[in-house]
Amino acid sequence: MKVKGNMVIEMIDDATGEVVERVQEENMVTNAVNHILGLNPMGIFYSVAGEYDTHLLWNDNLLPVCPNMIGGILLYSEALTEDADNIYPSTAKLPVAYASNDVNATADVARGSMNLTESKPLDNGYRFVWEFTPSQGNGTIAAVALTSKQGGVAAYGSMENSKAAFYQIMETRLETQSVEELAELFSAVEVDFENNILINIRFQDSSVIIHKRRLPVFTLGLNDRLNDTTNDLLEEKVITCSTFKFLGSYTPYGDFLDGHDGYWYGFANQANSSGDAKMYWVKIKKDDYTMTEGVWTLSNACLKAIGSFKVDTYAQRSVRGVIRNGYLYLTAYNDEGIYKINLSNSTDVTLIPFGFTSAGKSQTDSGTCANYLFMVNDLIIGWDYQIKPDDTVVQTVGSTRLLNLGTPLFQYKEFCFGWGGNYGSDYRMCFLLTPYLASINNLSTAVVKTTDKTMKITYELTEEDS
Repeated sequence: MKVKGNMVIEMIDDATGEVVERVQEENMVTNAVNHILGLNPMGIFYSVAGEYDTHLLWNDNLLPVCPNMIGGILLYSEALTEDADNIYPSTAKLPVAYASNDVNATADVARGSMNLTESKPLDNGYRFVWEFTPSQGNGTIAAVALTSKQGGVAAYGSMENSKAAFYQIMETRLETQSVEELAELFSAVEVDFENNILINIRFQDSSVIIHKRRLPVFTLGLNDRLNDTTNDLLEEKVITCSTFKFLGSYTPYGDFLDGHDGYWYGFANQANSSGDAKMYWVKIKKDDYTMTEGVWTLSNACLKAIGSFKVDTYAQRSVRGVIRNGYLYLTAYNDEGIYKINLSNSTDVTLIPFGFTSAGKSQTDSGTCANYLFMVNDLIIGWDYQIKPDDTVVQTVGSTRLLNLGTPLFQYKEFCFGWGGNYGSDYRMCFLLTPYLASINNLSTAVVKTTDKTMKITYELTEEDS
């Protein structure tokens, strides 16, 4: 079955009610919905751990496909690359407007409303009708994409909603693991989904300990389970350090991150409210485990602690930093900005001001595990802000997006995974990253929505024989 899309954009003079501009285009459909329907990484759509498994009900949440998996719209100021695998374009250009499958009752002026009377199923498809008032969705529109109903609420986040982008579809309770086994999961720094491998790194007794473990993602062995109890150790590497160390006594401050450049990095510092920041670091090459280490003195940088890892009664991890394009990002002590530190030149340190004081909270709520900063695609996300690839700061409403998460968020296509817990209640979680492109529709000529016009978008998807 082939899906065809046809879209009409009408600009309507608000004073006269006349259509002053009309654009009609046909779209291409991406692989986004096929991924969700056809992939099942780590058995996320199966109940594997008994009564404490939490799974999203498909009907009315994901199905019917319209208006659920496809139930929103994203409007872009620049053309999108027409590729079926272009599921998430660079967030350097976030959508200028969006709408979901309901009426916008918020103050978000980027968000329009679905016309619930005119939107309806067709004999061979679905008709969506969205409307934007004179104050909504203003700007240049060069491309339009269908997305999920959650993705159309606020894209990656707004001053009205920051949770809809991360739609939890699974939470598996980890009940049979020992604290040490949980620590192996909570110390994860990288997941190679295609090759069924999890890599975790820990620091102990002056050594960096790297474990490569088999993680059943798409390939199941004869004795495998899907509750994280059969992630066998494949390889161990112990690297003795002479300089690098975690800091602190009761709580060891330090963390390991994937550099996404062929290296893993370890950092350790203690928060400082004045003066220079002292940071211990180690850099490990992934293919041969060669290592360099040292100490940075970051002039006039006042930093939060990079993170912490502790194993006693519970396995606990806190994540506060991310690496993007060769730079470490770590929030300022006063929560008024974020530092950008060049991994190749520690004198290259830039403070990016927020323009406001962040609440500085963990996005996982209070608990023994915490994640204050994570990255999806090329967008860095904190409690109440986003950092775009050009380091532009976007303020959003603060939100608990990822309850109990204690690791980075590991992304595979539309699926995001992580591990964490709170005082003995431990979980593996999976979220659907909802602002995906389900279709791509580049306009032959861009249109401009202004405050003297309303805008109506009629988008029909129909099924046709291949």
